[in-house]
Amino acid sequence: MTSYADAGVSVAEGDRAVELMKQWVAKATRPEVVGGIGGFAGLFDASALKSYDRPLLASSADGVGTKVAIAQRMDKHDTIGFDLVGMLVDDLVVCGAEPLFLTDYIACGKVVPERIADIVKGIAMACAETGTALVGGETAEHPGLLAPDEYDIAGSTTGVVEADRLLGAERVRPGDVVVAMASSGLHSNGYSLVRKVFFDVAGWELDREVPEFGRTLGEELLTPTRLYTKPCLALADAIEVHAMSHITGGGLAANLARVVPESVSVRLDRSTWTPPAVFSVVGELGGIAQADLDEALNMGVGMVAVVPPSVADEAVALLGGYDIEAWHLGEVGEADAFGPGGTVTFA
Repeated sequence: MTSYADAGVSVAEGDRAVELMKQWVAKATRPEVVGGIGGFAGLFDASALKSYDRPLLASSADGVGTKVAIAQRMDKHDTIGFDLVGMLVDDLVVCGAEPLFLTDYIACGKVVPERIADIVKGIAMACAETGTALVGGETAEHPGLLAPDEYDIAGSTTGVVEADRLLGAERVRPGDVVVAMASSGLHSNGYSLVRKVFFDVAGWELDREVPEFGRTLGEELLTPTRLYTKPCLALADAIEVHAMSHITGGGLAANLARVVPESVSVRLDRSTWTPPAVFSVVGELGGIAQADLDEALNMGVGMVAVVPPSVADEAVALLGGYDIEAWHLGEVGEADAFGPGGTVTFA
């Protein structure tokens, strides 16, 4: 007689993983959460939204891409959750939305309870840092589809913003200043290119000490995504903000262009910052053109805010109070001042 376990799926190990992760999920909650994990659906008391005049719900779904391969090769799984939360929650923040709750999905070749608990630990700790409730999730065992040590993670999140405080392209005006917020490194994008350069082209190993990084290659590549949630919400509360852009896949210019209306053009000044060493090392080892680096990587800028010139210095100072290096990155002009309307160019 063939059992489910014979097919490679262990219900008992899945149950043990849930028990191990409960202590971490308990740290990622909000007063509006009803019940705990283990039900068929996470519950959130929406009566909290009654204080809004016209609440707009914002939703985002994402994963962390092939960065999970680095975590698997290093057998270190308690930071990849920060990457997932960063990719999800900070996509909400760009429209001014406060994140409310998040659910995750982990697919693996074999459930190793301690590994699953480490992944969820990272997700829960990042949720706690951003004020997001982790209300549920799913762990799926896929033997035959994924190798025993392989996994992938994804999630979805929901937030809320008052309609008249919605940030976006319609607020951007000529004369606005683009304020950059430094990234912690590669974040969670471009890892297919990065892995090809370091592993296939250069033949480096993850334990290689890299003087330019001041640490091993693996430590550099596994650096968690910086979370901008609370600083950006504080910024929008304290000063007039017209738009924000989360710099993820596609790079700085392409992501900023998503919040640039056809009535203006934007010019960014490369002389205002020096990208961290990992970006130049990738470019040099791979012989990659600047345009290709710009398209695949964040180049040291993880988030930008577009603000009136009168409050640009205040924005930089406020972000510095949250230990986020910020600076004047560029300016907004009339359409055709720096290029065709709706475009972003580099000086």
